[in-house]
Amino acid sequence: MHWADVIANDIAERCDKPLIATGISPSGEIHVGSLRESVTGESVRSALASMGKDVRLIYLVDSFDPLRKRYEFLPEEYEKYVDMPLCDIPCPCGKHDSYAHHYVEPFLRAMKEVDVRCEVIFVHDLYRQGKFAECIDMAFRRRAKAMEILHDVTGREMKEDWAPFNPLCEKCGRFTNPILDSYEYPYVEYECKCGHHGKADITKGEGKLPWRLEWPAKWKIFGTSVEPFGKDHAAAGGSYDSGKVLVREIFDGEPPIPVPYEFVQFKSKGQVQQMHKSKGSVVSGMDAIRMNPPEVVKYIFLRVNPQKSIDYDYMDGMPIIADEYDKVEREYYALKASGGEMDNTMRAYEISRNNVIPEKQPVQVPYGHLVNLVQLTDSMEDMFDILRRTGFLDGATDDDIRRITIRAQTAKYWLDGGFADARYRFVVEKDLPDVQLSADEKAFLKDLHGRLTALEGWDGPAISQAISDAGKASPIGTKGAFKVMYTILISQDRGPRLGNFLASMDREFVTKRVLDGSL
Repeated sequence: MHWADVIANDIAERCDKPLIATGISPSGEIHVGSLRESVTGESVRSALASMGKDVRLIYLVDSFDPLRKRYEFLPEEYEKYVDMPLCDIPCPCGKHDSYAHHYVEPFLRAMKEVDVRCEVIFVHDLYRQGKFAECIDMAFRRRAKAMEILHDVTGREMKEDWAPFNPLCEKCGRFTNPILDSYEYPYVEYECKCGHHGKADITKGEGKLPWRLEWPAKWKIFGTSVEPFGKDHAAAGGSYDSGKVLVREIFDGEPPIPVPYEFVQFKSKGQVQQMHKSKGSVVSGMDAIRMNPPEVVKYIFLRVNPQKSIDYDYMDGMPIIADEYDKVEREYYALKASGGEMDNTMRAYEISRNNVIPEKQPVQVPYGHLVNLVQLTDSMEDMFDILRRTGFLDGATDDDIRRITIRAQTAKYWLDGGFADARYRFVVEKDLPDVQLSADEKAFLKDLHGRLTALEGWDGPAISQAISDAGKASPIGTKGAFKVMYTILISQDRGPRLGNFLASMDREFVTKRVLDGSL
């Protein structure tokens, strides 16, 4: 049984109307790794919905969080906004309502592209609507108990002036500390570092709970049934450990079923590093959607249990994961035809397609082949002309054409966006490059010219076989044969798979280039 179905079954036994919560703090560009939480939540939601459950998925944008510091990717002028709520800081590009909107809106578009069906809620709105007022009042009245819990769970010493609420200074707009003995619902006084003495109303969003209290307060407010979150929160003494005690003993609520997940790590050239919003992002959530179709991006997260880490190889991995997806798709339809039993990988495929599976297997064009074609052609029309001529579109439906178009666009974005490794990029020389070929290499090309000219058709397998046969008959061998072909075509010693690559080109152009190289 797929992990999403296992979680859904557990929830279904406990809840009549399950609520799944996910969320993010929009402190910087939101990377592809954060999609794991969203896709995990959506997968469980979808599984529950298929069971007939009245399920709700919410996405909480922590827009009331303070800007902790001026991150390296921000202009110097943002130093003055440190400790202000993200929702009250100006948008860096001037096109969004706030700093928070600037960073979260592209990610929300990415979630929509992968069909995460959630209700988006900005946390600053909840504070200003008074939704947190009851929990803030409880936190003040049970402050001593909250301090005891935090000490017992985390092991840290609690300062006598620890505050369960941080007022927002009405003068400088920054979060500050309250005068604890001044609290009398709904007001608490404060003395800000800027010198202003004021009074904050907890029912009007004039301050916020610290994170360790805010998270369990959200569980109480929404009655959260289940929540995916990063493994850092699941560590012993972490936010979930303290939260599940705080929600019961401070807020009179119940903790959700936890779904901790491992991090997604960037990987390139054997080097692995974790992703951090605060350091800027190599690959954003929207980049991920633009580099591979939504169903493939979802499959990346669905194919492994959330407790297993994922290496995201943005330089070499895009064609590899697309090939894996295509292989699973073929196996799915083969099993379906034979009546075989579907395994977890097959179920991951179904969920990636939102459980809407075409009767007939979609026509496939390998991602790597599209990487070649978008560099060989000037337009989608030219690319599709080649695909038709080479037989890739035989039996294709309108939906297949749409899907192939999207995949071609993602391949182009991967190249043009500077993510793909340099070895995937090439330019076919209009004329024979100025290269020095040995007598054996020229003899090979002369033999190959004859073989290519004699071919009845112009298709990838036949061309590849001709090159291989000519190489075996030559002292340069098969490996040397392919190297020579790359040299005379793209001035490199390696490149795309030659068979389909040459079949995509004009036959006369290729045979003439081979002949020119043999002279």
